[in-house]
Amino acid sequence: MSEVKSYEKKDTRSGFGAGLLELGSNNPKVVALCADLTGSLKMDAFAKAYPDRFFQTGIAEANMMGIAAGMTIGGLIPFTGTFANFSTGRVYDQIRQSIAYSDKNVKICASHAGITLGEDGATHQILEDIGMMRMLPGMVVINPCDYNQTRSATLAIAKHHGPVYLRFGRPAVPNFTDADSSFIIGKAVHLREGSDVSIFATGHLVWKALEACSQLAEMGISAEVINIHTIKPLDSEAILHSVRKTGCLVTAEEHNRIGGLGDAIAQLTSRHHPAPQEFVAVNDTFGESGTPDQLMRKYGLETEHIVRAAQEALKRKAVTV
Repeated sequence: MSEVKSYEKKDTRSGFGAGLLELGSNNPKVVALCADLTGSLKMDAFAKAYPDRFFQTGIAEANMMGIAAGMTIGGLIPFTGTFANFSTGRVYDQIRQSIAYSDKNVKICASHAGITLGEDGATHQILEDIGMMRMLPGMVVINPCDYNQTRSATLAIAKHHGPVYLRFGRPAVPNFTDADSSFIIGKAVHLREGSDVSIFATGHLVWKALEACSQLAEMGISAEVINIHTIKPLDSEAILHSVRKTGCLVTAEEHNRIGGLGDAIAQLTSRHHPAPQEFVAVNDTFGESGTPDQLMRKYGLETEHIVRAAQEALKRKAVTV
């Protein structure tokens, strides 16, 4: 297998901003609300182009969710924007009661997710949001991997009727997906074919999974890499097909190992095809202040950790065969 190519780095929040601006021109029902973080969410271009469809709610996230829910009654498609911690933890009651319970067509767009928020520290670094959102009945949960896929996901969720949680981040990461690729909610993307171990990754960890795949190939290990951009609904068919082929798996995510992608896949495989699984995720702890690179290394979310997890999964498979 050839080495992973070098790609331009771009932040995923800018992919959201680009997609939102594009929606503004092709869907007059799309409106945007922000809780005093317009620049950080890259919503400023939409606000400038469509001032009559942009609503600055101030630092009042709960109120923003209530307003968004009300807007759907008139047929509008509201996109709310703030940091992931404030998009979920601070307003969980409003999301549950006013949006999810009544199946309101609100798109909850959450930036600065995970520990790569960096120096702002644990109070802002939410690592539980995927679990919180996927437990809500009817909520779609999406965690794209790069700028292009975030832009495509933003366009796609406007066409989906019902509540959606769209998660993205602050740091610049390799922008390796095709800009013209269509985004299909609930459909995993096969990035590498393999026969020894399956690696299911989401968000910023997808690129690191590709790097791990190349390193494993140099060791004679054939790894399959699948981008799980939609954590709910999960692409059960693609996951089970891969695990039946390889017999063991690794899940990789910038999230608590409890409640995230790893848990979702473990629930699936335990029912339909049990197999040795290793988790690359934050191990039931809060984050801390530091640079994104420092934190990713400390909390075990680097390429080397995926490589070691794959090796461990293979060892366990050998014992069970």
